[in-house]
Amino acid sequence: MTDQVMDGLEASFDMVAQGERIEGLESEVAALKGALLAQQRPALDGVKGGAVDPARSAFVERYLRQGMEAGLELKSFSGATGAAGGYAVPREIDQLIGTTLKAISPIRSIANVVRTGTAGYRKLVTSGGVVSGWASETGARAETGTPSFNEIVPPSGELFANPAASQAMLDDAQFDVEGWLASEIAREFAVAEGAAFVSGNGTNKPKGFLTYTTTSEADSVRAFGSLQYLASGAAGAFAANPQDKLVDLVQSLRAPYRQGACFVMNSATLAVIRKMKTSDGAFIWQPGLSAAQPATLLGYPVVEAEDMPDIAANSLSIAFGNFQMGYVIAERSDTSILRDPFSNKPFVHFYAVKRIGGGVANSEAIKLMKFAAT
Repeated sequence: MTDQVMDGLEASFDMVAQGERIEGLESEVAALKGALLAQQRPALDGVKGGAVDPARSAFVERYLRQGMEAGLELKSFSGATGAAGGYAVPREIDQLIGTTLKAISPIRSIANVVRTGTAGYRKLVTSGGVVSGWASETGARAETGTPSFNEIVPPSGELFANPAASQAMLDDAQFDVEGWLASEIAREFAVAEGAAFVSGNGTNKPKGFLTYTTTSEADSVRAFGSLQYLASGAAGAFAANPQDKLVDLVQSLRAPYRQGACFVMNSATLAVIRKMKTSDGAFIWQPGLSAAQPATLLGYPVVEAEDMPDIAANSLSIAFGNFQMGYVIAERSDTSILRDPFSNKPFVHFYAVKRIGGGVANSEAIKLMKFAAT
């Protein structure tokens, strides 16, 4: 075979191989485009193949708008009896309520939120006891101490909302009944639970962290369940060099808890602190560099909770701690709704209820500033 024929065959083989590689690359590019489009348009949970979840559609179009109850999941409002009380909200709407609650209720956004399937929630917390020791290879092993177990049972209650809409609004196809109901319930829930997480008395509602016993004793000697406070140095005000007291408050929290800690106060207290300067004229409060980055005080985020008390004599107006470890919120996983078109005609009321509990889980993880001389 001549060299010219060989060269021609090699060139043909190269063209065929190159064509196959191009076809392979085109198929890979098409697959990547499909994956990118799928990521840009993620389907909601419950949406299969672009179709709307039948349970969600039935709940919105049949029950909320028309009051038709067939095919809906029945829920009981009472944990003591099996009496019927309402209908389970589909997952997508319940998640929308939960997202709005987290955005509005400041304590919920930083606390440990636990979803439960029962009315009660309990947690065991250990305290005290040296449970380890050192010894040589052949040395005797002495008996170590035994930790104490304390049961945490966050007080809970039924949180309810009762927004109303006219039947004419519900009959209007352009009226977004799903978005309206989720926003109304979330707003009313957020106002009530925000106050309870801070100052709730624990009777048929969560117990707020400011209502626990407070003492100036350190962690090593303080009774379990009580919170430590640091005095500001003056009744109803800061003493001289107020930034020093804030530094003391930060350092009173042990190092493991300072990772993820934040300040909690209302806007009036924050207005006072934002004006504080160091001896060289620098503000101790630093604004966030972007909308997603929170403002910081002494390097720690500041959470504004309007339910915190204003600065006054003996007030606990500033909290600092790791609320993810220090405060637990226990809630039922489902919100239930009862449609009531009879009590206030021509309006239709939507009675929504959810069981929520809350309490301090670790009293070492939250510190308070008391505006007192001692």
